[in-house]
Amino acid sequence: MTHQFNLAASLAGAVAGRSGAWAFVRGFAAHWDGSALGSSDGCTQAELDAAEVRLGLRLPAALREAYLLFGRRRDLTSNHDSLLDPAKLYVDDAKEALVFRHENQGAASWGILLDSLRNDDPAVLVRLDLADKRAERWEDWLERLSLCFVEIILSESLHADERLCDYLEADEHSVELLESNATRLPIPACPPGEEGRGTRWFLGRDVLLRDDDGMAVLARGRTAEDLDRVRDLIPGDWLNVHR
Repeated sequence: MTHQFNLAASLAGAVAGRSGAWAFVRGFAAHWDGSALGSSDGCTQAELDAAEVRLGLRLPAALREAYLLFGRRRDLTSNHDSLLDPAKLYVDDAKEALVFRHENQGAASWGILLDSLRNDDPAVLVRLDLADKRAERWEDWLERLSLCFVEIILSESLHADERLCDYLEADEHSVELLESNATRLPIPACPPGEEGRGTRWFLGRDVLLRDDDGMAVLARGRTAEDLDRVRDLIPGDWLNVHR
């Protein structure tokens, strides 16, 4: 890692608490995304106040803090799935949850149960869009909203500039190579309680990696050379090979 930002140490702070989560986002934006957060990157207090009036509810402190810090930085939050603008936040039809994020093809939504909005940093749940609507349920995702935003920043970074990002259909051997050439990061798997490994995060030499339950490896290098190095360490039919 570079001396300016230790991703693993900063991520440990993010897992520990809300202030650590925002410190991680600032460091990641500056040293991995390449553009430090500025005063114009957040939504305004007036936008969030208007959302509360429109919805008739209080937004949790962590949600307001996230939007105020980086709510306009779609390069951090919306390369693949979409963080909703304050004006588009809504309560689901069942009146169970405040929805703030959508999967890119509408296959899932992320939300906060209405009865937990009084908490400063409530749990986040996910609801899959199923053919049988009666089977849809809000299921556990991550235990804290601030940690969910850290996961969003990490996940969306895997879908940025394809010169820095790549995808590999995994097998047992490629997962073994990942485990032996990278360090497991402390962010919890989500959703929890799934059979198999779940989603696991790793850090190589200036390369962020995600193992999706042993079925795929996604990689994001700080530079194209960093990404090439991990392709050599974990050989296979990488999707975005530019050499």
